[in-house]
Amino acid sequence: MTTPSTSSRMDQAMTGNHETDRAATKPVWKKLVPIAIVAAGLGAGYAAGLQDYLSLAALAEQRDTLRSFVADHRIGSALGFVALYALAVAFSFPAASILTIFSGFLFGWLLGGVLTAIAATTGASAIFLAARSAFGDVLRKRAGPFAAKMADGFAQDAFGYLFVLRLAPVFPFFIMNIAPAFFDIKLRTYVAATFLGILPGTFAYAWLGQGLDSVIVSAAEAGREVSIADLVTPQITIAFAGLAIVAAIPTIIRKFRARKNEA
Repeated sequence: MTTPSTSSRMDQAMTGNHETDRAATKPVWKKLVPIAIVAAGLGAGYAAGLQDYLSLAALAEQRDTLRSFVADHRIGSALGFVALYALAVAFSFPAASILTIFSGFLFGWLLGGVLTAIAATTGASAIFLAARSAFGDVLRKRAGPFAAKMADGFAQDAFGYLFVLRLAPVFPFFIMNIAPAFFDIKLRTYVAATFLGILPGTFAYAWLGQGLDSVIVSAAEAGREVSIADLVTPQITIAFAGLAIVAAIPTIIRKFRARKNEA
């Protein structure tokens, strides 16, 4: 005899199976639409010459105009910056470091860092969802031994793994936006690890941007254009590496204890 609770569980199981079947039979072109939009947006950005505007040279030339505009339109400028940054990240346009420096220069290191963290997390989440929709299932099924091992690591401690990778930018930002989509990470975990992990680097670059005027003047006196190399010092690089090591300690301890218990 089937009880109401048993019947309810059977109905839920059947519903879940139907949803899985629908996901499995979803046309390939529908899965690829988000990635196609990203590719089109990236191509349009290059065609429009955005790479020429999102540069330290352009900022140096227009710094007085930009600062005056931000001073006159504080709220609108902040919202516009967040939208621009989020779109640049979502379309994988290689301008994250430059835009973070822009944020510190235009809004100060504190507000600029906060705006950047929100915008970067929003844009990264968008491209993460697009990649997961298009390629996640296929690549997980065809992953080799190394990728499968990484997938197991993410499954055991997704937040810790991603937090460390975000904290120390060993890989380019746009790669780390997409790679977790292949390891079945939940969106809320991705968002939390991304937002918290990028905070130190975001505020560091925003701080550099806040002091950009003196660097621009020095570069002009030397007869050359200012570059990121003028801003990033060995001390900052070492600090990032140290932060990553500290953040990785809990994950290493958990893995060591797990292996010890298995033995």
